[in-house]
Amino acid sequence: MSDLSSPPSRRTFLKLGGAVGAGFALSGFHPFTAQASPARPPVADLVSDNAATTLWYPAPAVESHVIEQALPIGNGRIGGLVGGDPAADYVYFTDSSLWTGGLNDTVQDDGQLPYGKDDFGSFGLLAKVRLKLPAHTGVSGYRRTLDLSNGLVTATYGLRGATYRREVYASYPDDVVVIRLTQQGGGSYTGSVTLEGTRDEKPTTGGGAVSLGGTFANGLKYSSAVTAASKGGRVAVSGTEVTFTGCSEVVIVVCGGTNYVPDAARQYLDAGADPASVAVGKVKAAAAASGTALLATHVQDYRKLFDRMKVDLGQSPANRRTLDSWSRIAVRYTDPGTPDPELEASYVQFGRYLTITGSRSGLPISLQGLWLNNNSPDWYSDYHTDINLEMNYWLADRAGLKECFTALADYCLAQLPSWTDTTKRLFNDPRNRFRNSTGKIAGWAIAFSTNIYGGSGWVWHPAGNAWLSNNLWDHYEFTQDKAYLEKVYPVLKGATEFWEARLVTKNIDGKDYLVSDTDWSPEQGPDAQGNTYSQELVHDLFGHFTQATQILGRDGDYGKTITGMRDRLHLPTVSPVTGWLQEWLSPENLGETTHRHLSPLIGFFPGDRINTDTASKELIDGVRNLLIARGMDTFGWGCAWRSACWARLKDADRAYQLFLTVLRPSFNNGNGTAANFFDMYSQGSYTIFQIDANLGGPAAVLEMLLYSRSGVIELLPALPSAWAESGHVTGIGARGGFEVDLEWRRGKVTKAVVRSVGGTETELRAGTWKQQIRLRPGQSITVTPR
Repeated sequence: MSDLSSPPSRRTFLKLGGAVGAGFALSGFHPFTAQASPARPPVADLVSDNAATTLWYPAPAVESHVIEQALPIGNGRIGGLVGGDPAADYVYFTDSSLWTGGLNDTVQDDGQLPYGKDDFGSFGLLAKVRLKLPAHTGVSGYRRTLDLSNGLVTATYGLRGATYRREVYASYPDDVVVIRLTQQGGGSYTGSVTLEGTRDEKPTTGGGAVSLGGTFANGLKYSSAVTAASKGGRVAVSGTEVTFTGCSEVVIVVCGGTNYVPDAARQYLDAGADPASVAVGKVKAAAAASGTALLATHVQDYRKLFDRMKVDLGQSPANRRTLDSWSRIAVRYTDPGTPDPELEASYVQFGRYLTITGSRSGLPISLQGLWLNNNSPDWYSDYHTDINLEMNYWLADRAGLKECFTALADYCLAQLPSWTDTTKRLFNDPRNRFRNSTGKIAGWAIAFSTNIYGGSGWVWHPAGNAWLSNNLWDHYEFTQDKAYLEKVYPVLKGATEFWEARLVTKNIDGKDYLVSDTDWSPEQGPDAQGNTYSQELVHDLFGHFTQATQILGRDGDYGKTITGMRDRLHLPTVSPVTGWLQEWLSPENLGETTHRHLSPLIGFFPGDRINTDTASKELIDGVRNLLIARGMDTFGWGCAWRSACWARLKDADRAYQLFLTVLRPSFNNGNGTAANFFDMYSQGSYTIFQIDANLGGPAAVLEMLLYSRSGVIELLPALPSAWAESGHVTGIGARGGFEVDLEWRRGKVTKAVVRSVGGTETELRAGTWKQQIRLRPGQSITVTPR
């Protein structure tokens, strides 16, 4: 059990029940268009109070600290941060496509791309939803929760003999945010809800709803809408507010969106779309259903994904269980000698919650996902392509959420025509210090930052195409889905063509090798040819592409050409000067010893060309020595990456220590975890929320429990002593097309169930025990290692 609370009874109107079946599939972009209402179950099948995994707090979020304290909701397209104040609540409301900027297809005097809010663009807030209940002051017994098991934010409290309950969630089937106000004991609701603009927009009324919107200079239209329905009492649209008086229950429905479309041929905009009418139509359609029906539809949909993975890392001390979530994080830090496995399991499930709520279909998870506190997020909350975007998707397949990977693949495909055209026109500009000295150009490239309009910003990132392509290939490794591989094949091929044109011949120790042209090892050191980061990424890319040609029966001759080039690539060695895996062709360390990035280790993790089975002891020692030199403390995402690397080295103590460093509380503008579990990135005088550690940290935990690569699944490779007594995890994704349920006791695997989701053969390992297994898709096998 990974429960973080023992909340009071609260499911007054709803049936408690068991698990929902796990089968579910998504395809395509989830556009902001009118749609039919979903079929609805009669009641919500909720995980019960004593079984639900929850984060809880004894007070509302302070609005001036919304990013650290408010609780997130989302359906992958729209999202929000919920405060929970009884009398004056709010939702900071977003749509993933609300971006300024554009194609950004010019270069500056240095050959690099502009990186500003107007040219490159920025993600921003759609609106703030304001809920006012003036009489709800002086409440008692207040409790605020994020119910991870059911996908809800709740607030409960007592007032004048009645018990009040508030539920807030973003429904994927209905494509709306729902705020449901219920009560027991004869209470009532009188108040109002309205929309507050963040760019001087003014709300208007019409069609039984309040709306708010505008148009950016780039042509993006946006709008949001709110309406309400009630039991008892009266609801009215009055002025620019939706008001309700004397109601026993109120259901508030919010929706919004833009005219963005993932189509380069249309410049990513549907000029004829009317987001305002769509938003009004959706809130009215949802409000016509009962609050019970809306909740049942949402919970059934959400649990189909969430219930695939159970995480039990052991039992926590009773005195920890009584603490609220923020106090619990703080105590785990001040009392490091007492493990809190349920807290740590809940952090994994929180990462899964963010994946489900942030990446169902449409656009992928950016630096902050769907969750903002203003319209000026650091780095514009963009897509950083030298670790952050890729790390955001390390978790999905490992955590039984393969559908949630779709958004990244669809994004790459939608941007590909623009990326390709811009590369052809701009990459070889003579002012670009990273241009191809061969004079050749083909395929596509990107910069370190990308937006949603086919645009790149900041500095060119030649190896970024290879890393994204390798992420896309990794999803195929987990799923063995040939239709998916066929879909993303143009992305892989375009990246391969770029590198075929870019590689240069260099004589090293008397032998000619292919190396990357002048490049940067993110994000440090000199510009130089043949850095390890690029060499490893291209080696993987070429291997994945040639495998794709064989699997799909396409471009066979070209695949052989690329195989020949791959065989000529220079691969890293261990420096005789430092004893580390070299980051550059020089044996000297040309950068910062404790730098936050692990760029030269990309072939070790997330790649696995270098692994403890096949690599020489010298190479593995070089990896270990570089990890030691990099240190055990940095930003959250850097600690998550380090943790996964130590797990690959089967060093459970260091892997666990780094995971706990991710989980440490963020005090005094320091790195760490905020009260709402968001990872905070220190900027010295302030901190910002950056989501990658929230997803990379849980991925590192799953790497401690299971390491899979083509042909091998290794159980408990780096199990920390804090979790060793007993535990079980279900639904861990494994490369080769498998899922694994795993149980252990006293550090040893007691049972494993392996299911094929497309794989046919692999070797299962646990310590020195090995067993070759063969399955047909859909089959499973249960083993008890000896």
